[in-house]
Amino acid sequence: MLGEHAVLEGSRALVCAINRRITVELRERSDRVVKIVSALGDYVGDLDVLEDHDSFRFVLQAIRQHRNDLSCGFELHICSEFSSTIGFGSSAAVTVATHAALFGGAVDAARLFDAAFETVLCVQGRGSGADVAAAVYGGIVGYKMAEPPVLISQSFPLTAVYCGYKKATTEVIDHVAALRLVHPEKYRALFDEMDLMVAEAMERLNEEDLLGFGAVLNRGQVWMDALGVNTPELQEIAEALQKNGAIFGAKISGSGLGDCVVGVGRVECFELDAPLYPLEITLEGCRYYE
Repeated sequence: MLGEHAVLEGSRALVCAINRRITVELRERSDRVVKIVSALGDYVGDLDVLEDHDSFRFVLQAIRQHRNDLSCGFELHICSEFSSTIGFGSSAAVTVATHAALFGGAVDAARLFDAAFETVLCVQGRGSGADVAAAVYGGIVGYKMAEPPVLISQSFPLTAVYCGYKKATTEVIDHVAALRLVHPEKYRALFDEMDLMVAEAMERLNEEDLLGFGAVLNRGQVWMDALGVNTPELQEIAEALQKNGAIFGAKISGSGLGDCVVGVGRVECFELDAPLYPLEITLEGCRYYE
């Protein structure tokens, strides 16, 4: 929602969990074989070896972290309510769900977060953990690296609009890092202002002031443009949402240079020919069932 890129430099971010879930079901086997079944394909390997696979990098790394505590192999069935091509946090969600299944549910949220964040860092080499926090805790999360999350138990409708293309988060991070090397003072000031925007947004949410919260999001869109991660398509969507009477505010969601714009509110009819996703903030994070 707010704080993208700045959160990697120690600033605060604001993230939320949405009502689109990834479900991981674990079924023990009598041998040491690991089988993964999902819409992305199937994987079969030896628990003690686990060769890499592009579609299952996060899942396989999560398994490796538990390998010494596993007495047998298993089948892992993964089912998603949304496409991995949309930036709804699928990597974080499947990582958290896999760890929860391997822990057997007997783990507190902080330990689950630590294990999942370790996986993200092993696979990507970097990351803030903000999306992991949303998947673990649910609701709205005020997040800063190496600090306890601030949880806001509020739910309201969101509207996400997909621009038609998506760039890998690591590529966008590299893009911003290159710009920051050229203009270090500009980007430090941008990150500081984004941190203040998160604080203001949390204050507006605590006051249940969606109009004020939406105004902060609209300013956040300006800052995403200043960071260099806006595109003409994203800007067109953001402006169309901001002008819509059903939307309190809207901005790029995620790292930028593609993917979605998210608006606070529910749009029934949209003027642009773009995929539209009606969403809700869900107060419940990771769920475990025996």
